Amino acid sequence: MPVKNRFAELHDEITAWRRDLHEHPELLFDTHRTSALVAEKLQAFGCDEVVTGIGRTGVVGVIKGKSDSSGKVIGLRADMDALPILEQTGVDYASKTPGAMHACGHDGHTAMLLGAAKYLAETRNFDGTAVVIFQPAEEGGAGGREMCEDGMMERFGIQEIYGMHNWPGKPLGSFSIRPGAFFAATDVFDIEVEGLGGHAAKPHETIDTTVVASHIVIAAQTIASRNADPVEQIVVSVTSFETSSKAFNVIPQRVTLKGTVRTLTPEMRDLAETRLTKLAQGVAESFGASAKVEYVRNYPVMANHEEQTAFAAKVAADVAGDCEEAPLVMGGEDFAFMLEERPGAYILVGNGPSAAVHHPEYNFNDDAIPAGCSWWAEIVEQRLPAA
Repeated sequence: MPVKNRFAELHDEITAWRRDLHEHPELLFDTHRTSALVAEKLQAFGCDEVVTGIGRTGVVGVIKGKSDSSGKVIGLRADMDALPILEQTGVDYASKTPGAMHACGHDGHTAMLLGAAKYLAETRNFDGTAVVIFQPAEEGGAGGREMCEDGMMERFGIQEIYGMHNWPGKPLGSFSIRPGAFFAATDVFDIEVEGLGGHAAKPHETIDTTVVASHIVIAAQTIASRNADPVEQIVVSVTSFETSSKAFNVIPQRVTLKGTVRTLTPEMRDLAETRLTKLAQGVAESFGASAKVEYVRNYPVMANHEEQTAFAAKVAADVAGDCEEAPLVMGGEDFAFMLEERPGAYILVGNGPSAAVHHPEYNFNDDAIPAGCSWWAEIVEQRLPAA
């Protein structure tokens, strides 16, 4: 059961949607143009119900099959938001919004799900209900959590849910997936070091916060190397070091460190928070300074469910001829919130030889569209076979 012929016919149309979205990127929950375009198209496709404003700017479309003897409801989710990056692709449909671009392919995800929705609304060759979900604010805003907290699962009776992400470097149109923990929990921290500022020529009269904070940066790396079991996955990255003074001759009173922690198990997440806090406070105290640690748990581990993962892999193999086991990913994905609410699975589709996501030269490969659309459509048709 290869790529569906209908998506070859729709390829140019879906590509045009994708490139229009690419030209007009929107950040986090400010997906007003994108959400309006999605809602307009879902209505034009003849969806049985189109609801806006779920999770602030999310859009949900309901497509009923020719019959509903099963009473089953399947959710399909795509993300809509872009990133605060200045685009450097040079394509003629490049971003028209300064400082924003679709550097993660959410324009492609939205376009592919719209293509699948058009096909499903045309054919309705299934027994049950398909719910297409267009989510804002995946890039750090936890839009998936907001849609769930708005009661989306209960309101639409969703029983299972499936998502997809393009993957640069993976052969175009191929698929990979894994059961269980897949994408990491993504936590952030803010450490404020307070010392005693003073003249740079008289360090003995100060408590030098740049020295203290530098020792905290180094000590934080021992969480992975000396506290965590070597077979576990954990990343602790300090990504910002900011002093309260920018002068050449001033030892600053305060230094603020910011960073992120990535883990794949609750045990490692607890360990990272506990050890980072104790290390920062202990190192600071040993120099006569103090450290205030704010540790915020953001996206949880995204874990695929066993049965739904096996089914998603089978569908992918039907579409592309094969489905590989994906590697663990230390990046985050807020589809995790939806998988905490309902069983489901998240899959990767190959974007071919392209720049990495979150890079200013990244661009979604439109030739992946037929495979992605076919997978989503087959998820519905195979999970809800026509009576």
